[in-house]
Amino acid sequence: MIKEMIKLLGRLFLLRHLMTRYIDPNSGGMLFQVLAVIFALVSTAVLFFSGRIRMISSRIRRWIRERGTDDNKTGLGESAVNDPEE
Repeated sequence: MIKEMIKLLGRLFLLRHLMTRYIDPNSGGMLFQVLAVIFALVSTAVLFFSGRIRMISSRIRRWIRERGTDDNKTGLGESAVNDPEE
């Protein structure tokens, strides 16, 4: 009788443990809805700030290009690398 009670309690505990692991079939739909909202927000922000993003990227490219020409004018470019044997 005691062994049967222990087995029954063990099964109830296992069943309770398995019930907490249940995933609702519609949780994929909820996840899709959340990801759709996040995608919409990000794409709207990129569209809204596209002018500023383009301006910042062009400033960075201009800064890199001007920095490269300044290095060549002062002799610090790639062609002016000091050879240790000289």
